[in-house]
Amino acid sequence: MIRRRTLLTATGGTVLGSALATGTAHADATVAVDPSAAFGTWEGWGTSLAWWANVFGGREDFADLFFTTGPVPYGGRTLPGLGLSIARYNLGACSWNSVGGETMVPSPNIPGFKQIEGYWQDWRDEDPASSAWKWTADATQRAMLLKAVRRGATTELFANSPMWWMCANHNPSGAAGGGDNLQSWNHRQHASHLAAVALYARNNWGVDFATVDPFNEPSSAWWTAAGTQEGCHIDASVQQSVLAHLRTELDRRGLAGVRISASDETGYDLARTTWNSFGSSTRALVSQVNVHGYQGSGGRRDLLYTDVVTNGRKILWNSETGDSDGTGMTMAGNLLYDFRWLHPTAWCYWQVMDPSPGWAMIAYDPGTLQPGAIQPKYYVMAQFSRHIRPGMTVLDTGVSYAVAALDRPARRLVIVAANTSASSQTLTFDLSRFSSVTGGAGGLVPRWNTVTTGGGDLYTAHSDIRLTGTSVSVPFAAKSVQTLQLDGVTV
Repeated sequence: MIRRRTLLTATGGTVLGSALATGTAHADATVAVDPSAAFGTWEGWGTSLAWWANVFGGREDFADLFFTTGPVPYGGRTLPGLGLSIARYNLGACSWNSVGGETMVPSPNIPGFKQIEGYWQDWRDEDPASSAWKWTADATQRAMLLKAVRRGATTELFANSPMWWMCANHNPSGAAGGGDNLQSWNHRQHASHLAAVALYARNNWGVDFATVDPFNEPSSAWWTAAGTQEGCHIDASVQQSVLAHLRTELDRRGLAGVRISASDETGYDLARTTWNSFGSSTRALVSQVNVHGYQGSGGRRDLLYTDVVTNGRKILWNSETGDSDGTGMTMAGNLLYDFRWLHPTAWCYWQVMDPSPGWAMIAYDPGTLQPGAIQPKYYVMAQFSRHIRPGMTVLDTGVSYAVAALDRPARRLVIVAANTSASSQTLTFDLSRFSSVTGGAGGLVPRWNTVTTGGGDLYTAHSDIRLTGTSVSVPFAAKSVQTLQLDGVTV
């Protein structure tokens, strides 16, 4: 989640951290795509709604920009829709009512647009039909959720913090010292709030949450009473208690088909520590392990994959990541490391719109809340999200700077590669392991190119590359990302 802090680094990343550091291609290279080494069916690209949707949830153009692949007018130009297919809805922790003389104690540093209003506002009545629940709350973020669903997005429900009254100090930004802040007698109540919202969403909004995650970076220590957003430290032992209650609360509402995801820890190594601390009964409750990508190029992605997918037989998502590099090259590099080592089946950016231009794909002013500049990062995202689509099979390339995905029914292979170095290079893609590769007419291989150093292509289409036998060679400018589309591909 966006916080103005230094991202976790590769320290403690051990062997894989070194491997990743040398994974970037600098000289001309040949990349062999292996159709026999597959890493699951791609589920989609996504974003958390939360703050940007709390500001812009009424905007149809932003819904089109992020949740369709159509051409969308914006700012005097036409942009390619990103085609995100996952919307993560943030269940709020704030309300401004008084209950028995008690009120929320907000952090002095949290801006209004980051205060998300929750639904269960009075602990004295758990009946969602009572006046203790305010179902008109959070109207703007909820409006974007509905727009995303109408455009075909699947959904996940998550909470940055329990409701303020469930917190020991009534502050939904965290405890004074950064420790546990969920009151021991509110474990079930936190689960009940989530489950009640999931049921109400199904019955009244037409939103079927596929997964529910009760946590957000719960083991991290930066959730304090003076924080700039909602957050809550929740130890792994407490997480186990909440997860058990969540399964019970979902089931008793007839939501047995809604899966539990957890724990949205900050980085790969911490996610592994939390997961391995759970007992077998807790792990059985969790269908999907969510991890955040804030270790950047560090962390043992490979070991997390082994523990969760190979040994645990669970779904693995990178459910949130972000960085302050507005060019998008850091994002592309870390995303490609994820494809090489983590092998998630979905990947979500934290806030597609943000007041900080570096973090944003489209920036907005935190004072006026007016939208502004499109960052190169937007076009870099398009290189991936518009072409690697749900249902495709992710294939191994053997390198950390290229990913391949196969649409078997369409006989189409997509390759996305990045040159993160300061020098141009040529990459040759060896496709000899496929039964056949014909390309388009005359062996044509359409490509799209983004050069992030300014003055060059921004998701620009080209029709100037052709197959040579079973390979294709492509020149890459420095700091660029390209997407290739190869048709007539059979395994």
